Amino acid sequence: MSEATVTELWLMRHGQTEWSKTGQHTGRTDIPLLDEGIEQAKTLQPQVAGVTFDHVYSSPLVRAKDTAKLAGLGDHMEIEPELLEWNYGIYEGRKTSDIRKEVPGWDVFTADIPEGENAEDIQKRVSAFVEHLDQTGGRIALFAHAHILRAIAGYWAAGDIRFGAHLALSPASLSVLTYHREDRVIKKWNVTHH
Repeated sequence: MSEATVTELWLMRHGQTEWSKTGQHTGRTDIPLLDEGIEQAKTLQPQVAGVTFDHVYSSPLVRAKDTAKLAGLGDHMEIEPELLEWNYGIYEGRKTSDIRKEVPGWDVFTADIPEGENAEDIQKRVSAFVEHLDQTGGRIALFAHAHILRAIAGYWAAGDIRFGAHLALSPASLSVLTYHREDRVIKKWNVTHH
């Protein structure tokens, strides 16, 4: 793989929302950034200023699109449905601690998600998407959500989205996935400036 075609994925999680602040699973519910989230998203701007991206993709949800705009990359943004957060089905809007009262040991990376997407569904979605991005090559910005970005990193580093369960991801954080020689690596993870 030549240096010119090396793939570099810049993962940026959206800023804080009401539900992310309270720990509620926010899949497809399209809620906006809090004022705090807007300020957090602005901290991404100096981290990407002067960086040339071959592509800038955002989840269709407003919290991700607004984060891309506040980071200064809105003019180049393309909407990418593959970056939608997991569909949490019957668990949408609920906290893990509350779900575990009914389903002991419940975890999004291992549980069945009635009316939503389970880990096997996400593995199929993410593997196809990541391989497409890697074939495209270049420096690519991805604005999205905690679980889908953790799944992307898990697949990138270990071939299994479930590895993402071991990767904490803060609001308005920057992470970079790339190569070291022929190996896919996590170059930066969960960098915040707020």
